[in-house]
Amino acid sequence: MTATIAATVILVSRHRPAALRRCITAIRQSDHRRLELVVVADPAAIQGLRADGLCEDAKLVVCDIANIAVARNLGLAAAAGQVVAFIDDDAVPEPTWLSRLIAPFVNSDVQASGGFVRGRNGLSYQWRGHRVDTTGQDHLLAVDPDQPSLHPATPGVAVKTQGTNCAFRRDTVLGMGGFDPGFRFYLDEADLNMRLAVRGALTAIVPLAEVHHGFAESRLRRPDRVPRSLHEVGASAAVFLRRHAAPIACDPALDTLRRQQRARLLAHMVAGRIEPRDVGRLMATLAAGITEGLSRQLAPLAPMAATAGAFLPLCGPGPRPNLLLAGRFWQSRRLRKSAIRAINGQNLVTVLQFSPTALFHKVRFMPEGYWLQTGGLFGKSDRSGRYFTLMSFNRRVAKEESRIRRTRPA
Repeated sequence: MTATIAATVILVSRHRPAALRRCITAIRQSDHRRLELVVVADPAAIQGLRADGLCEDAKLVVCDIANIAVARNLGLAAAAGQVVAFIDDDAVPEPTWLSRLIAPFVNSDVQASGGFVRGRNGLSYQWRGHRVDTTGQDHLLAVDPDQPSLHPATPGVAVKTQGTNCAFRRDTVLGMGGFDPGFRFYLDEADLNMRLAVRGALTAIVPLAEVHHGFAESRLRRPDRVPRSLHEVGASAAVFLRRHAAPIACDPALDTLRRQQRARLLAHMVAGRIEPRDVGRLMATLAAGITEGLSRQLAPLAPMAATAGAFLPLCGPGPRPNLLLAGRFWQSRRLRKSAIRAINGQNLVTVLQFSPTALFHKVRFMPEGYWLQTGGLFGKSDRSGRYFTLMSFNRRVAKEESRIRRTRPA
């Protein structure tokens, strides 16, 4: 029944054209056939996609406002799918991501779903399952790591979905007024989760609906994840408290935010990424953001009108074979050429490239459209594993293949 669900993927991007193209390449490898793609991006990025002819079968929406909620609402208005899924431009989905993420919507009571998110090494989990309370604090949610699970809302606590890997019933979100533009950068999806919780919505957590998220550089974050400013973090946190928390809880919650952000900055300082004086400067941006957020005008959210028009299916998505190529690090050129030939033959391709070392493994999706895993033959891919494991080449390939087939089946 999942194959009958028309799904729209909404991809928001701002000033990251290379990351945007890579994400689009991965989306085109989805195994879900009824897929519509809406790209909401800055004018230069949209112009580049049109000039290159890369997205003639997608809906392209220009947004020149640095506000994630506004951009997502523009995408929502353009979407014609029954279910809308969201992903960021600095992320890439596994081929089975969308079909698994939307599968729970065959249950008419399910209004939202979220999948697991892997971090920049492509193996460790960045996010799994959480709840969020009225002060914006996350709490671990126990979920089955292999099977989808359904979670009802509880008073004052919502099931949280991550903005880079979540899906909602389109008509439900439109009727709720979409995303709140008061959240320009942060907590916009948590706010939507809280509003869904008030309605008693059922949310699915789908572990194998995986996205890899790299935290790319932006105007607010350096390549090493050091913040350039905490203004919008403070402002969004203040807006969230005004929207959802009891007045008596606001000051303690803001104190908690200050402690958390200071600890984060001190960790960056200890690691040598920033200087002591940067801690005070960045904390000042947080304080200014909190002040601004406490006075930011908050308009009531009226139901949104859809302007989508007809559903525009993306060309190419659908199940395809996954080819696994394995070799030594000195064979990288040959492996790359073989991977590109196989992609042109409409295969999914995963390349395993090992060195005779105990280096930790990394996984990344290459711009050419194949998955590349590198690391030592004796090193660990699972970060909870041993630092050194004596292993033959064939045994190593079989071990990694077993893990890969969970999200990239043959």
